[in-house]
Amino acid sequence: MIRNRSSGSSNNLKLWGKCKNFETLKQAHAYMIINGFNSDRSALREIIYVSAVALRSTIHYAHQLFVRITEPDQYMWNTMMRGSAQSPNPFLAVSLYTQMEKEGVRADNYTFPFVLKACAKLCWVNVGCGVHGKIVKHGFEWNKFSRNTLIYFHANCGDIGVAKRIFDESVERDVVSWSALTAGYARRGDLGVARKLFEEMPVKDLVSWNVMITGYVKRGEMGSARELFDEVPKRDVVTWNAMIAGYVVHGLHKKAFEMFDEMIGCGELPDDVTMLSLISSCAITGALDVGEKIHCSILDRCKGDMSIVTGNALIDMYAKCGNIEKATSVFRGMKDKLVSTWNSVIVGLAFHGHSEESIGFFKEMLRLNWRPNEITFIGVLIACSHAGKVGDGRRFFKLMQGVYNIEPNIKHYGCMVDMLGRAGLLDEAFGFIDSMDIEPNGIIWRTLLGACRVHNNVELAKRANDRLLKLRQDESGDYVLLSNVYASRGEWDGAERVRKLMDDSGVWKAPAFSSTDGDNRALMHFLLDSESHKDSQKHTL
Repeated sequence: MIRNRSSGSSNNLKLWGKCKNFETLKQAHAYMIINGFNSDRSALREIIYVSAVALRSTIHYAHQLFVRITEPDQYMWNTMMRGSAQSPNPFLAVSLYTQMEKEGVRADNYTFPFVLKACAKLCWVNVGCGVHGKIVKHGFEWNKFSRNTLIYFHANCGDIGVAKRIFDESVERDVVSWSALTAGYARRGDLGVARKLFEEMPVKDLVSWNVMITGYVKRGEMGSARELFDEVPKRDVVTWNAMIAGYVVHGLHKKAFEMFDEMIGCGELPDDVTMLSLISSCAITGALDVGEKIHCSILDRCKGDMSIVTGNALIDMYAKCGNIEKATSVFRGMKDKLVSTWNSVIVGLAFHGHSEESIGFFKEMLRLNWRPNEITFIGVLIACSHAGKVGDGRRFFKLMQGVYNIEPNIKHYGCMVDMLGRAGLLDEAFGFIDSMDIEPNGIIWRTLLGACRVHNNVELAKRANDRLLKLRQDESGDYVLLSNVYASRGEWDGAERVRKLMDDSGVWKAPAFSSTDGDNRALMHFLLDSESHKDSQKHTL
């Protein structure tokens, strides 16, 4: 694999062709050390390139190697910045540049574009503008690579006007600059300008096609997106994913599945993003049979070794479809887990009626020394609320603060009020709200008001309604809830007074409005619109 040093040329290492994963990278590095290549500049450049750029997933190892190199040259600095800018931690590229400056290594025309790409990824506008200034200062503003990256940065998160000016002043415009500016307008929602640029492009690359399709998808203009999709000369998996995800996001689930069938028929291989969109669609529509087929397809494709994100999404899907056995089976079968995986099973089961199982997983999580986060506690508090386990709920709420130093947010407080309200502990719930460290919102008071209706407590209902109306007075459901509390007690005069107050205030009630469990639905929507829901479905357009 690697020739001995006596062969006279470290250029024969050719690591990029040999290292396919982290294990082979470590073997190659060990061979370098044993055979005396560890101080050879060419060999070091090669190992840095492989670990930072070629493999990408080994950027952490590249940083460990880099800090041990005495006086790294400009190529090594640039390679590390390039790999870091592409990594999940792009701020390291900016940090490396700062360090390089301190050590007196002069930047070249490749250095700044890597740093600028990191700034664009981080949306660090001020830092990126500072890098722009350095590009001008060092005389690289007319370098094609630097100019295209400046257009890309300003189009993405800087000043689109600056991006357009640089583009207009460019003597030579290539497909990269056209695509970057078009993408900038499309991402900002200015599809008119983006489409005009797209039509004017001398040569359209696949990136520009995908950018325009995604722009229409995000605007909900699926018809226009489909028209462009049909015109694409050659599609890739990103093109298909944009359409499938778009149909799912906009509720066109049948079309999403049809698009997937079309994708398979064309011989395009789906990736994790494809599957996540389809799993999400199955979860929303309750299409368990389709979800099971997709699950089997994933297992065949990855030979049983699915990603954590995909596993989390499958757990969420099975829980929403009511198949508790499959949800727990996926969880148990995952080789690698993160806190998000535990959250998927705990939150998924809690939201869909399997409270005992959810609490059981939480206790198992603690027993195995996993550290829960704020999302975990949302799930277990919901489970305690639905199971009527008030004692456990109080204990877990204290555990969150006292042991794990997690400050409760409005969602945790909402779970506690819901739990106490369901249990009929209305006085305690009212006192709990008064003791909150943050201002209660309408959902909190509406949850308590709904509990007062269920337990026929008129006095507390009036107090809760007064607090609620101080926040807003145009919500018909709040008046209806209080009116129904009076009606449930046979106090028709009180119910009529509330209806009259509603009329006098000019509040309009929707004809089909029903207050039955309206408070609980509002709370569930409120909690579902949290990171707990996003945590189990991490795919984007």
